[in-house]
Amino acid sequence: MQSAKPLFSYRPYWAKRFGIAPLLPMSRAEMDQLGWDSCDIILVTGDAYVDHPSFGMAVIGRVLEAQGFRVGIIAQPDWTDVKAFRALGKPNLFFGVTAGNMDSMVNRYTADRKVRSDDAYTPGGEGGRRPDRSVIVYAQRCREAFPEAPLVIGGIEASLRRIAHYDYWSDKTRRSVLLDAKADLLVYGNGERQVIEIAHRLAAGEPVDSLRDIRGTAFVQRGLPEGWTEIDSTHIDQPGPVAPHPDPYASQLEMQPATAQPAEVPLRFQRKPRTDRAHSVIRLPAYEAVQQDPVLYAHASRVLHLETNPGNARALVQRHGDRDVWLNPPPIPLTTAELDRVFEMPYTRQPHPAYQSARLPAYEMIRFSVNVMRGCFGGCTFCSITEHEGRIIQSRSEDSIVREIETIRDTVPGFTGVISDVGGPTANMYRLACKSPEIEAACRKPSCVFPGICSNLNTDHAPLIKLYRRVRELSGIKKVLVASGLRYDLAVESPEYVKELVSHHVGGYLKIAPEHTESGPLSKMMKPGMGAYDRFKELFEKFSKEAGKEQYLIPYFIAAHPGTTDEDMLNLALWLKRNGFRADQVQTFLPSPMATATAMYHSGKDPLHKVTYTSETMNIPKGLKVRRLHKAFLRYHDANNWPLLREALRNMGREDLIGNGKRHLIPTWQPKGTGGDEPSKGRSGGHSSAAVRPFKTQHTGLPSTPSQPAKGRMSGRRKPR
Repeated sequence: MQSAKPLFSYRPYWAKRFGIAPLLPMSRAEMDQLGWDSCDIILVTGDAYVDHPSFGMAVIGRVLEAQGFRVGIIAQPDWTDVKAFRALGKPNLFFGVTAGNMDSMVNRYTADRKVRSDDAYTPGGEGGRRPDRSVIVYAQRCREAFPEAPLVIGGIEASLRRIAHYDYWSDKTRRSVLLDAKADLLVYGNGERQVIEIAHRLAAGEPVDSLRDIRGTAFVQRGLPEGWTEIDSTHIDQPGPVAPHPDPYASQLEMQPATAQPAEVPLRFQRKPRTDRAHSVIRLPAYEAVQQDPVLYAHASRVLHLETNPGNARALVQRHGDRDVWLNPPPIPLTTAELDRVFEMPYTRQPHPAYQSARLPAYEMIRFSVNVMRGCFGGCTFCSITEHEGRIIQSRSEDSIVREIETIRDTVPGFTGVISDVGGPTANMYRLACKSPEIEAACRKPSCVFPGICSNLNTDHAPLIKLYRRVRELSGIKKVLVASGLRYDLAVESPEYVKELVSHHVGGYLKIAPEHTESGPLSKMMKPGMGAYDRFKELFEKFSKEAGKEQYLIPYFIAAHPGTTDEDMLNLALWLKRNGFRADQVQTFLPSPMATATAMYHSGKDPLHKVTYTSETMNIPKGLKVRRLHKAFLRYHDANNWPLLREALRNMGREDLIGNGKRHLIPTWQPKGTGGDEPSKGRSGGHSSAAVRPFKTQHTGLPSTPSQPAKGRMSGRRKPR
């Protein structure tokens, strides 16, 4: 892995003399109290300001403060009034704009494109406090307020829209958000390295349009810089008829151009000279091309995902009209020491006092939780974690985690002794990595665990077991829970870990995400088969019994994922009934920008393999009717869904599943007041899965062996990421 300048090795900016702010100011009055006449950097965010390491604007703000800069925050401004963007005056260095912890479109709309009534990142959970495509709107207002101030956009919304991307809400391919926001720079991924370098170089007097060599950034320019070699992406992964590879044993005569060859000598490709990877850029098909051609879109998505390893990724460029959007390679992951310092900034761990006693649902969920790592090497095609945080796991030290728990215990109001979560994007990837740094730096696989666990992956859970044992022994800590999503195919590699988890860190229910039961959809999701789930379930039940605890697994499932057929959803419904599960929370697949599964949804092609015009076309559940049907299969027990399911089962030739016996999926009768045109009464949240709860049942008579019936209820709402 390449090295990077240490995060905290920069000479502090002169304003460090002002010291640490109790809270980053949100008003002129607060600036006056701090003795500031201006802000060096102003962060504009779509979330309420919570000074906590789970909120992006607080992390970036505090990290910049540690470099000596004066940072102000404009949180959830009135985007219809430019005055709100002048509240702190003109920034000396730049505006930093983010939509917040969530993409604004995912935050505001359900998978059925209906407006949500609430917003977990707003005081009181009030909806409607941020605009659609917040990054673009906020950036435009910043430009109106102070046209000459440099403008940097970042966060997950900008990160996932850094190139031409399919937009589910408009059903169109949109150009890079850089152009629509008219920003000078786009920061993608975790942004500490990028924003620190941007701030110091601007403070040193460099013009913003000269910052073209910072990893993890994107910008707009015209033409290819001197000394760079351009590579056509179709030469790397041709999206048409696949030509034969050059013969590595061809003679010099065979490698000559066709005009120099005798007629009887077979035509061979001319061998190309090696290029300097550090000064090579891959040209993706232009925005106008991918806008018109979904196959080229899938090809571009595949190439982009092949160039995401910080150890070997090359720069990418994509033409938009007469300008190029240039993407530098991803940022170098933070070291453990750097990550420790990021998480140990002087956060108050509370919302800004301006919100008074208003409840912030997202804060309530994480106020007593601790994040122990970043990144995910699972590569699930529907998930945005890998595209944003990368697949290299960045872990904190055990001592740093202990210090944070002690801080929560000693300073956070309302703490009762229970740590609600010790986890991260994936609960059990702490300190897991490739056994060889050289192999890791050269690897181009999108997942370390699909189709099976890579032989080069270290799956030793001993460091995590040691961490669990240490934190639960801390004075004043009554219980330490693990609520983050668990990668169960990794967990079964360490039965000792499963025993530790089940015996001490499960609060009655444990959420895991098999996502489906059928091999077709699972292969498009890059998820393991149900064999891994069954092995984990066996260990979970065994160790729960040994611990004398009644505990249950809560599996999540996705409806209408690309590659899913009606028969797949029927088989999933039958599995749910056999195993005594009922879905409490149901959601269909939501195509988020830049995800591999979104490229599948848009193109009907599978970017996990070479994309050509003649390659296999996938089944894509599109349209309200089929998406409602797939959702209804997950809630087969809801009487409102029975008319739709009866019609579908008849069309599928499965009328044998309609009846009033235990072997049937749905009955022939319909309760009064149900079965109208209203969709299922399942909750429609912002997640792409269904949470199911166990219910007491007897053997249904359906094929396969039923699991042990269980009791209880679980809403299954996921932690925000």
